Amino acid sequence: MSTLFTKIINGELPSDKVYEDDQVCAFRDINPAAPTHILIVPRKEVATVDDLADDDGALVGKMILVARDLARSEGIADSGYRLIINCKDEGGQEVPHLHLHLMGGRPMGPMVVRT
Repeated sequence: MSTLFTKIINGELPSDKVYEDDQVCAFRDINPAAPTHILIVPRKEVATVDDLADDDGALVGKMILVARDLARSEGIADSGYRLIINCKDEGGQEVPHLHLHLMGGRPMGPMVVRT
C-alpha cells in the first residue's frame, strides 16, 4: 500500500508540514474546509479505523494529542475545533490511509446534515 499520504510523509510529494515525529506526520489540507484544516496521519500504513490492530491504541492516542497541541499552536484551542476521522466510503473517507482532520478557525456548524 503506497497512498498519497505515504508519498507526502516520505517527501515524495510536496506539502505544508506542520509537525512530524517517528509516529505521525501533520500537514495542511490542500483543499481546506476551514481556515485551519490539518491532517494528522500515522507513518504506519493503516487503511481505515476498521483496520486498526488492538495494539494501535497508543498510536491513535498520539494522533489526538498531536491534534490538541496543533490546535493550541494554531490559536484555535480556546475558541474550539473539530476532530474528524472518516471510515470507508459511506463514512466519507477519500484516501485509504487512516487520518485525523483538525478543523477550526470558524464556527463548524452541525456535525452531519440530517436528511
